Amino acid sequence: MTELHAADPTLSDRDQAMLEFERQWWKFAGSKEEAIRQKFDMSGTRYFQILNNLIDRPEALAADPLLVKRLRRMRSSRQKARAARNLGMRLD
Repeated sequence: MTELHAADPTLSDRDQAMLEFERQWWKFAGSKEEAIRQKFDMSGTRYFQILNNLIDRPEALAADPLLVKRLRRMRSSRQKARAARNLGMRLD
């Protein structure tokens, strides 16, 4: 783990591991879902539920602001696209 994580004891080991995984999941062989199942022993759906809660926490933002802000932006973009699809609109 990085020094940032050692300085922030409010994040659990799992929380820290999830942030670390999001930083470099693409290095794992196979799909992200497979890597999640192997590393965290949970479904992709459960992982993303936990991750979404994690990135809303100020402790996560303090631990890795660039990553957390990027993950928040990605989530927001997906939510906007999903809402547009549900309304029958196109986002170009």
